[in-house]
Amino acid sequence: MNGVICIYKEKGYTSFDVVAIMRRFCGTKKIGHGGTLDPMAEGVLPIFVGSATKAVDYCPDNTKEYRAGIRFGVTTDTQDFTGKVIATCDTPVNRNAQYTLKSKFTGELMQTPPMYSAVQVDGKRLYELARKGIEVDREPRAITVHSLEFEEFTDSTATMVVSCSKGTYIRTLIHDMGVELGTGAIMTSLVRTRSGNFTVRDCYRLNEVREASEKGGKDAVEKLLMPIDIIFNALPAARLTEQQTRMFLNGVVLDINRVNLDRPEGPFRVLSAGGRVIGIADRGAESDLAVMQRFFGAPEKKPEKNIDLTDSGSENNGRLKDVSDLKGVKL
Repeated sequence: MNGVICIYKEKGYTSFDVVAIMRRFCGTKKIGHGGTLDPMAEGVLPIFVGSATKAVDYCPDNTKEYRAGIRFGVTTDTQDFTGKVIATCDTPVNRNAQYTLKSKFTGELMQTPPMYSAVQVDGKRLYELARKGIEVDREPRAITVHSLEFEEFTDSTATMVVSCSKGTYIRTLIHDMGVELGTGAIMTSLVRTRSGNFTVRDCYRLNEVREASEKGGKDAVEKLLMPIDIIFNALPAARLTEQQTRMFLNGVVLDINRVNLDRPEGPFRVLSAGGRVIGIADRGAESDLAVMQRFFGAPEKKPEKNIDLTDSGSENNGRLKDVSDLKGVKL
């Protein structure tokens, strides 16, 4: 079973909870997700199944979109309403402040990960340290807020819609807004409305997947999956012939000048002779099709009779080598 299914994660579940449940429904341990959502948050959570898990880190669009609720005048240790209140402020926020916040918090920013997060420092998850009352220094990280709009804005609450890069902590963004205003601010709600090119309209709820599983087992669940091709449709294609497809899957480095390309520059989605996405690649420095990731395992086949791809004395018994050993061999 290979593919992608978008789950609408409901409040109370962790992202790992959803993965664990989907493992049972799909009958495989090979499952990953496309971006952590806190238990208090809800919304779009792409789930990658089987060989599609290799695509998680290569999605061309990692932009996320959120709708978040804000409460001004409060600061908590978790930066949201679930935490311990550590400061309050009765000063009302001027409604014109929304324009200052929009200007200051849009674009490329440096953001310090919150203590209550899964970021690792010296092998320890920050939330593990935070629960013990330990706070450590964290290195700020570069993020990008592509757009920020306030749907509502009063002297004590607001609702905003944010489009941002992968790795952005919305509660920290809100916390930093509170620091900027001098009043403090916490996140009161969070809905992820888009992840990459997936939206709420693409999502199934866990109950829907459970019903499919109960009625038709794994076969019924598999019908809910989308092929990984949908993730990479925006990328230009590198279209392989049947022979090139076999070579690509066997780890042979292809001469990019012999590959049918949609456009000269990559990255490319690599299409098999049958039109299936079997990898992601780019133009290499030596005019090779430089593989970033293969999505399907290479069958163990012997090389063509007229092609010697093994060193003398090799222990590979005539099988094709891994692509890392074949660098510079172009066909």
